Amino acid sequence: MAEVRLRRSRDHKVVGGVIGGFAEYFDRDPGLLRLLYVLISIVSAAFPGIFVYLILWAVIPAADARQAAAVPATPLPAVPATDGR
Repeated sequence: MAEVRLRRSRDHKVVGGVIGGFAEYFDRDPGLLRLLYVLISIVSAAFPGIFVYLILWAVIPAADARQAAAVPATPLPAVPATDGR
């Protein structure tokens, strides 16, 4: 079994890949974690979201190509074929 390490994501990257990395590490939806992060940053005066994000961006190493390939991508749902009518 491969050891899972926290890395910045290459596949689920919007700004720096920090939240995408957490989503891959905890096997959660990146969009949901981004929404939670923004909501916590806005609602809580004690959580300076942008500064925490920048620090995490600097501290968490980026995933290399082998690690990004090892993370299985979420398959897209199958779309039924149409006959053009």
